[in-house]
Amino acid sequence: MKRKILIVDDEIGIRLLLEDLLASEQYEVRTAENGKEALELVKIHNFDLLLIDYKLPIMDGIEVMKQIEKENIVLDTIVMSGLVENIQEDTYALKNVKKVLSKPFDVLEVRNFVNQLLAD
Repeated sequence: MKRKILIVDDEIGIRLLLEDLLASEQYEVRTAENGKEALELVKIHNFDLLLIDYKLPIMDGIEVMKQIEKENIVLDTIVMSGLVENIQEDTYALKNVKKVLSKPFDVLEVRNFVNQLLAD
């Protein structure tokens, strides 16, 4: 069975880039452009991994992550941000966060990290 990944970013270019990259690795990929949409998808689908931008419209990435944990959903998460040093404190408190990626990121590094996380 294919592992499922949810990519959440308000920039369509980043969503498409990551979607293409991870679909080519045989993952089932869904995307969302804001936090509210992401949370709705997480409640319906059983994702194996969440790649989420820290700054999102409607509902911020950090709010989405806190809500997921509050509902006791275990979901490995990679946070993407242009200002990594400013968000370390917020993300370290969250159990689901496995990595914080600085934007712009190296796609090969992302692919390798995702493959490591989802390797059974």
